[in-house]
Amino acid sequence: MKKQDYREFIEQQEKQMLSPYASLSSQSKGRDRAVIPCPIRTEYMRDRDRIIHSKSFRRLKHKTQVFLLPMGDHYRTRLTHTLEVSQIARTIARGLRLNEDLTEAIALGHDLGHTPFGHMGEAVLDALVPGGFEHNVQSLRVVEKLENSGKGLNLTFEVRDGILNHKISGNPATLEGAVVSLSDRIAYVNHDIDDAIRAGVITKQDIPQKLNDILGNSHGERINTMIVDVLENSLLKPQVCMSEEVGTALNELRNFMFERVYLNPLARTEEAKSKRLLEQLYMHYLEHIDEVPDEFSGNIEEDGKERIVADFIGCMTDRYAVLDYERLFVPSGMMLF
Repeated sequence: MKKQDYREFIEQQEKQMLSPYASLSSQSKGRDRAVIPCPIRTEYMRDRDRIIHSKSFRRLKHKTQVFLLPMGDHYRTRLTHTLEVSQIARTIARGLRLNEDLTEAIALGHDLGHTPFGHMGEAVLDALVPGGFEHNVQSLRVVEKLENSGKGLNLTFEVRDGILNHKISGNPATLEGAVVSLSDRIAYVNHDIDDAIRAGVITKQDIPQKLNDILGNSHGERINTMIVDVLENSLLKPQVCMSEEVGTALNELRNFMFERVYLNPLARTEEAKSKRLLEQLYMHYLEHIDEVPDEFSGNIEEDGKERIVADFIGCMTDRYAVLDYERLFVPSGMMLF
């Protein structure tokens, strides 16, 4: 097989093997800026690679998932969360005969716009920035406008749509996007239980027994139950869904996590400090807009200084934000935490 035929071979395989409801790479709605087709990779494979090689993707390894600045090497970060979402989503996509490459690209890019310090950081910027701040909207802004020295990654419509609409309230245009949205919930509810038990915030015995009876008694059993349920209820259908029993159990488990973990003071011991830190960084850069790096400040005329400061802070990792705060506000020789 000649190299230049390889992409066409994959595209033909998609037409023969995938579900009639799958998104075919050869039928993508395309990019904002046309590019010469790759001789080897399909459009969605190309998007996946662009995301993996981006700076925003690398920064995820130093961004909070749930526990701020945890003392331990085994807590999830935003990067490991992203990889777990990708693994679950690819498993579901393969079982449903959907496009794995599109699914993987959406999964790997869905949280690129997350702030330092997790959802708390998102809430801080949402309260400060005119027009608000949502991580899914910011993720789209990252891939369209902030990455690649302001040129963006020029991703396909389907990947950008999946990134924007991965939240529960979203309505993805593709089933692959719907798979990622559901996989995101499956991943974070289950791995956050694991981290909360590790942190001593809850114990295995705290999980309601009725949920264990439906979903299983371990991390692996719960994920397996949910994936199998999705496959059994979605195969060769124009939707991605769970059974009422398992879907309700997942929602109840999520509610349990909000009550016992996400809103638990033990899991939020550093939040007040981190909130003040981000607020002061935001106000500082509003007053010293000349200190914002050129890769962000180039958008000031179009978007205003509040938005570009939010872009800059939103792209910071946890440790960069802490070090920047120390540089600006803490006398030399003192420690913030």
